[in-house]
Amino acid sequence: MSIFSYDSKFSQVFLKIAYGCFLNVLWIACSVPIITLGASTTALYAVTLKIVDNEEGNVTKQFFQAFRENFKQATAIWLVLLAVGIFLGADAFILVRLRDSSAGAPSVMWTIILAMVIASLIIYAIVLMYVFPLVARVENTSPNMVKNALLIGIRYLFCTILVFAIHFAMFVVIVRFFTPLVLFGEGLCALLSSYLLAPVIKACSEPASPHPQEGGEGGVR
Repeated sequence: MSIFSYDSKFSQVFLKIAYGCFLNVLWIACSVPIITLGASTTALYAVTLKIVDNEEGNVTKQFFQAFRENFKQATAIWLVLLAVGIFLGADAFILVRLRDSSAGAPSVMWTIILAMVIASLIIYAIVLMYVFPLVARVENTSPNMVKNALLIGIRYLFCTILVFAIHFAMFVVIVRFFTPLVLFGEGLCALLSSYLLAPVIKACSEPASPHPQEGGEGGVR
């Protein structure tokens, strides 16, 4: 079998990379009004998770179908997370300035408070990494989506670290080494992350699964 034939491993890998690039364009286009970022990210993961399961069809149609179906819930969750992120980011910035301009006991106090904010930012990042893939694949209430995102992220900590590493590595490469890689950007990150997230979401969506589904079991889409 030629490596350039459609069924070859090379062609299949190249096709998936091409899907990631194309999905990144759709994701950017649908995220331009910042309020739709949650819906576009959910649609992105809805397709990449199907690609991982070899269930992809017309990726454009699947993307916009998932965008429409999840728009209300994903947007509501995103707007809350956006507000929380701005609040935590502003707190961290102010606390760093206060700590640097203080000495003695006040400096220690600001350092302790800053550590608490950083811990909150870590929790925030975990929720952010898992909540939209969950919205894409599981039916549940928004509060349970957020709670389960945190529980799953902590329970599967190694997966969480790898997903974060994928996004961080892409960010560093784009900013410092090869800016044109932005054409792949989040699309490629979501595709790579989906290979890690798909089995985790599947395991946590089974009826017999313990903690992550407490407070309202969700059905897999």
